Amino acid sequence: MRLCHRLCCRLCCILFCLIPLFLTGCGQAGYAMPYKADSEVSCFRVVNIEQESEIAVPFASELCVVNSNMGSSAVDMSNAAGAGLFDVNKRNTLYAKNVHEKLYPASLTKVMTALVALKHNSGDLMLTASANVRNLEAGAQVCGIREGDQMTLDQALHLLLINSANDAAVMIAEGIAGSVEAFADMMNEEALLLGATNTHFTNPHGLSDEEHYTTVYDMYLIMNAAINYSAFTEIIHMDSYTTVYTDKNGASKEISVSSTNRYMQGTAEIPGGITIIGGKTGTTSAAGHCLILLSRDSASNPYISVIMRADDGDFLYSQMTDLLSQISN
Repeated sequence: MRLCHRLCCRLCCILFCLIPLFLTGCGQAGYAMPYKADSEVSCFRVVNIEQESEIAVPFASELCVVNSNMGSSAVDMSNAAGAGLFDVNKRNTLYAKNVHEKLYPASLTKVMTALVALKHNSGDLMLTASANVRNLEAGAQVCGIREGDQMTLDQALHLLLINSANDAAVMIAEGIAGSVEAFADMMNEEALLLGATNTHFTNPHGLSDEEHYTTVYDMYLIMNAAINYSAFTEIIHMDSYTTVYTDKNGASKEISVSSTNRYMQGTAEIPGGITIIGGKTGTTSAAGHCLILLSRDSASNPYISVIMRADDGDFLYSQMTDLLSQISN
């Protein structure tokens, strides 16, 4: 009887593998099996097998999944390469355009930087800047950190997420992992754990690199993990930040920064009934204009929205406003 039972379990597992994978929501269809780390679509890698019980356990049972473009034609995304709108609690995809296309993320990268930092360290970790905080490409956004400057991880995360400071990203990476390269390895390990397997990071800031890429869907996965940390959501909700840290001689230095997010600045229109908690901007010549947001509807239900490679900043925010308008529809 025991052998028969085991054979029946295996047969059920095999039949489960053969179910076509047409995913437009969560928990509504079969899943491909086994988990494949080299599939072209992240949400296809959604199954983990419990060998002892021989029961198929969906990796993405608590996530939104999607494999094709979907959503209202009233949303004009003609000026963006990819976009997505995800209902976090109901695990539904409300809008999707090219969500599995590999794109340069620019400073959306810093969501993962913050996630890895918060996952492995406390906010009071003391960081010391090396000369590498100044070794950035011309025109890169910086807050003015110098070699020998010291501040806590919490302070650096505020500068990273509010002002998108690339020097703060280097300081965090080296302070936690010893080098930018070692920290990028940690970022990639975390991406695999999240199922964001169409993602590869080479640095903590998102400055241009051909081997540094992600997708709209993978950014949803990363943001979905980051918002579990209250420190992250508290920081992205701030429109400005002032702090005091010390230089290499122990002298105090004060710095004040403002958000790069037009919604937090109060200069971009927000649809009625929607509250924007915050998010992360990103802009480079290769990545175009990018934005990821955490928002809530009138019932406080959370949503993650992503737009990548918009033509310019004005299009980015007008398109995001159109996308957020779909929440109440």
